[in-house]
Amino acid sequence: MMQDVSIRWEEGGQACSAIWHSENGIAAHKKVVIADDTLTADDAYHLACEGTAILWKGDFQNARQLLQALVRRIDKPSKKSKRAGKRIDKSVDATPKKTAKDIFNQHRLAQSQRARILGMLLIQCNPDHTISLRRAPDFSQACTEAYGAVTQSYVVSLRELLGVVSAHEWRKNGLPILADENGEPVFVHPHYGVFSPVRGEYIELVCNAPLPEALDTDSMAFDIGVGTGVLSIILAMRGIEKIVATDQDDRALACAKENITLLNLGSQIEVVKVNLFPPGKASLIVCNPPWIPARPSSTLEHAVYDPESQMLKGFLAGLKDHLSPKGEAWLILSDLAEHLELRTRQELLSWIEAAGLIILGRIDTKPKHPKSGDDSDLLYFARAAETTSLWQLSIK
Repeated sequence: MMQDVSIRWEEGGQACSAIWHSENGIAAHKKVVIADDTLTADDAYHLACEGTAILWKGDFQNARQLLQALVRRIDKPSKKSKRAGKRIDKSVDATPKKTAKDIFNQHRLAQSQRARILGMLLIQCNPDHTISLRRAPDFSQACTEAYGAVTQSYVVSLRELLGVVSAHEWRKNGLPILADENGEPVFVHPHYGVFSPVRGEYIELVCNAPLPEALDTDSMAFDIGVGTGVLSIILAMRGIEKIVATDQDDRALACAKENITLLNLGSQIEVVKVNLFPPGKASLIVCNPPWIPARPSSTLEHAVYDPESQMLKGFLAGLKDHLSPKGEAWLILSDLAEHLELRTRQELLSWIEAAGLIILGRIDTKPKHPKSGDDSDLLYFARAAETTSLWQLSIK
């Protein structure tokens, strides 16, 4: 998982280097300074805004506090740091003169700039994933899960490192997705880099939608883009005898296989690495593609952003060759992109028509996540209006 790129700095009058790692694909920083507990938050903010990375050599817990101080200065810059932060201290003006698409693009730009500055605080890890700093916790298991085994020291942003640790906690504790026949919660365990099914409304749609009658004679389903395996697990627990789940991402494949094994569903669910569809036909084909037709800025955003709706269009176009004559396809899709003026409803309907499909029905639900009710969020106008739908499709 490590990149074969080095980051270089000078320490104690000597040239030093280590492997540079960034899940976001950020290039190794050219300007790197050594810093410790004597560095003030305002000076750190000034350096980060200028594009100078800070390799931390002080107390680890102080580094965490410094990162939080940078967050506060980005969200509300102090008087001393306003000059340094001019480039990101411009609030996005959501006036009627701006279109929804303009607001979305400016929001993404602001988020990107925010991430760039917060990513300037760096930590060096040893080949065994330990950290040689005072009061540094043992993150070796979390880093091994995310990055695999390494043979050299490497440098990573503290922000990414804390994300790795957070993902480890998700994986360890699991996420309840539904209750079994005894009322006990069923958990999935998301891996680092695999989209976590925290938005329960689309899970409820798949739990409650009536199964197609075609399953009575051929109990076969495909799950396109398996992720954690959550939809395959739900279909298996609803009694479908055979499910083939596909994905191209190695992390997703490993995550799905682990969750399926933990729930003893391996006899019902087969996980294969393939682009979209496996060979053959199925009575039910489900897909929950990325909902936003925009270019991801990192490998971790591929579950959210689908450039030019490529996966969505590919799924619709391929159904005629893989769906049984009387079978159904379930497309789980939010209309958030429509409210952001990134895709129109007419475009979606035209792709369905062009694929030789008909709409049997649609089941709608409203989002329940916190941002849908947060009127301080820049995209609240779209989130508050959002509807998530399960489109029931069939071949003409």
